[in-house]
Amino acid sequence: MVTRRDFLRQMSLATAGFAIGGATDVVMAAEKGVKNVIAKDAPTKVKIAYIGIGNRGAQNIVEFDKTGCVDVVALCDVDLDGKQCERVRKMYPKAKLYRDFRKMFAEIGNEFEAVAISTPDHNHFAPAILALNQGKHVYVEKPMSCTFHENQLLIDAALRNPQLATQMGNQGHSEANYFQFKAWKEAGLIKDITKVNAHMNNIRRWHKWSADIHRFPREEELPAGMDWETWLGPRAWHDYNHDYHQGQWRCWYDFGMGCLGDWAAHIIDTVHEFFELGLPYEVTLTKEEGWNQYFYPFSSTILFRFPSRNGNGPVDITWYDGLGNYPELPKDYGASIENKNVPGTNMTDTAKVTLNPGKEIYTADGTIFKGGSHGSTLEIIGDRGKELAGKVASIEVPQSPSNHYQNFLNACMGKEKTRSPFQIVGPLCQAFSIGVIAQRLNAQLFFDERTKTITNNPFANAWLVGPEPRKGWEEFYKM
Repeated sequence: MVTRRDFLRQMSLATAGFAIGGATDVVMAAEKGVKNVIAKDAPTKVKIAYIGIGNRGAQNIVEFDKTGCVDVVALCDVDLDGKQCERVRKMYPKAKLYRDFRKMFAEIGNEFEAVAISTPDHNHFAPAILALNQGKHVYVEKPMSCTFHENQLLIDAALRNPQLATQMGNQGHSEANYFQFKAWKEAGLIKDITKVNAHMNNIRRWHKWSADIHRFPREEELPAGMDWETWLGPRAWHDYNHDYHQGQWRCWYDFGMGCLGDWAAHIIDTVHEFFELGLPYEVTLTKEEGWNQYFYPFSSTILFRFPSRNGNGPVDITWYDGLGNYPELPKDYGASIENKNVPGTNMTDTAKVTLNPGKEIYTADGTIFKGGSHGSTLEIIGDRGKELAGKVASIEVPQSPSNHYQNFLNACMGKEKTRSPFQIVGPLCQAFSIGVIAQRLNAQLFFDERTKTITNNPFANAWLVGPEPRKGWEEFYKM
């Protein structure tokens, strides 16, 4: 049996590139995994291990299964006995089962070539960085990770390993909006963007805690068989409470990225990529309701200011979340129609909203584009839409050659490139991480992209790195 201390020592050796006589099983498994990944001989299936198989993980796994291109080697979940894991376990009764992804890599790392990670946000980084360092392709749900520093480490690891496919789960990057936006920008229809209002106003709080909270939830009995230590990952110790589990982690600062990290990657991703916005120079929390030190505000408005870049002028993106926290809509906005292809929020406590998730894109010449979330396509508001109808009709918008899951698998097999690799989405997630710091500190922050520091708030600057990893998890940050 490989102890955690042995595993971390072995992992350090692998990272340092040692290949010595008498090497450990883990190091040899990592080396063998790299060879398997690089040597592709017209494969038709990808050997994959799933980390996080309940709830959102199950949804992802079903979509991967539909491709017919996966050979499922292992299933890993800290709560394997939970009802939320039953569906996937029945789908793959022969898959090897693990509660701790570290043990899975140590024991069978040479048996799979890719991982799909659907864990809580705070536990995206460790399995993703380990997979990249062991030569595995990586699919990870959005956001890539929680902190600016974690995102940077993942970007750097992806750049060091260009033979590996990386993909973040903002599925709209493989749907109609992606290809329409790209074609419209290349044709000069979308140009000179000055500001974007982006909004997600469904309820995003799972628990019922008051903003007057003065401590974390009290300890409750752990579900039978649950590996709580691995669930916590690098974060400081918290006693188990059901208000952390089953998706409720998302609204706690220690574990999730709130509504911003959950939804913004589905709304502003195309603007950010195709206008090469990079990192903001200012991030300001301009409005909040229910601010406290433990969980995200009930509603918030955050201003992101991006500098001029590559021939594009400066762009302001204002993010609105929370019930009733709507931007001012332009004249002739029309109806807010919910796109059937946009997934629901999986909320049991729902509330009727008058504005569906989406964005309004303003340009210097007065053109306003109205868009939704995920793959929802754009339309042009008002009379300008009529004026530009001929040009719109003349622009050829290609169909997507593959959905997001097939795109990742095709990239693993050397047939395509991923459309949402870490190098592209990393800076977007870093911008979100600065936004979360502004929410957490109720602050205005000035950011220097050259030094990658917050210049007006030393305390906020420390949060770019994030909290000290818990003992036993430090090595993931040294790879």
